Amino acid sequence: MMTDGLDPTSTGLPGPRKIVHVDMDAFYASVEQRDDASLRGKPVVVAWRGKRSVVCAASYEARRFGVRSAMAAVHAERLCPHAIFIPPDFPRYKAVSQSVREIFRRHTDLIEPLSLDEAYLDVTSNKMGLPTATRVARIIRQQIREELNLTASAGVAPNKFLAKIASDWRKPDGLFVIQPHEVEAFLLPLPVGRIPGVGKVMEDRLKQLGISAVGDLRNLSQPDLHGLFGRYGMRLYELARGIDHSRVVPDRPTKSISAEDTFETDLTLDGTEDIIRRLAEKVWNASRRDGRVARTVVLKLKTSEFNILTRSHTPAVPLASAEELAATALALRNRVEIRASQKFRLVGVGLSNFQDAETQSRSSLFD
Repeated sequence: MMTDGLDPTSTGLPGPRKIVHVDMDAFYASVEQRDDASLRGKPVVVAWRGKRSVVCAASYEARRFGVRSAMAAVHAERLCPHAIFIPPDFPRYKAVSQSVREIFRRHTDLIEPLSLDEAYLDVTSNKMGLPTATRVARIIRQQIREELNLTASAGVAPNKFLAKIASDWRKPDGLFVIQPHEVEAFLLPLPVGRIPGVGKVMEDRLKQLGISAVGDLRNLSQPDLHGLFGRYGMRLYELARGIDHSRVVPDRPTKSISAEDTFETDLTLDGTEDIIRRLAEKVWNASRRDGRVARTVVLKLKTSEFNILTRSHTPAVPLASAEELAATALALRNRVEIRASQKFRLVGVGLSNFQDAETQSRSSLFD
């Protein structure tokens, strides 16, 4: 009988699975503190300074003052005036993330990255022959600590939904396991806001219906939830019962690549050309590393009133250079019908509708 890891019993899933969700602790800020001893134990905020900048990451010392990721940098500075602001170094964070992934690959090939700092692992069968998923998670965390001098939190559960919740349960530097027979007792008292997809608006709507905990949600039937929330209501019905059939999907193809810039001061449309050219070069270089061909160009604009405008175009012939990408994006800009005085606070350039280079070459022979 297992006492250390997941008992391979079914919870409504197609087969017994053992899922680990690993989440690096305050990743960007922790890398900065690791690499600069003078930052350790101090409130570190990874963000560019400026009224339009947002926080990329905050150390736990900064979080004690209420600083959070995605918060406006000026607000973070008001909350924690003595914080040390560090401009982000994404190439360095990506390199560290790759080192973390190499540790994952020692244990399983079924790895689904969600971002640079978190991933799902299916360790139902693991390369090291460890008897339990909990043991795998412990060793992964130990290897990250010893080899990279960083900490990670992990959640172990029968599915992705529960594993992600579990990884946040004992942060930072924690491990939490939800055994199959513990699912119901764990879920019922949880606030409905812990369910993925239940944002503030949805949470308020549920509370108006007298639903504040997952246990309350379970009192509603499938037809009730479908009538209230459509297709997502069916998803809520399953998640409230700890059911999640989604599998860990390794090497998920990139659907789009984009880059955007928020201006220090609002610009007219004519004033965005240099920025669009710079973003186009950045996106083009990133797309070359992807190894596939993008067919569709997307231009995104955000007005000073926070309205978002997008324009897209799929050329008959795939783009061949960053210059062609920039030219296409600038042509899309001309399709934006606005008054001459309209100001913009953000512009973005993206590529989507990717195809394998080989597939694209074959199709072009018959065009």
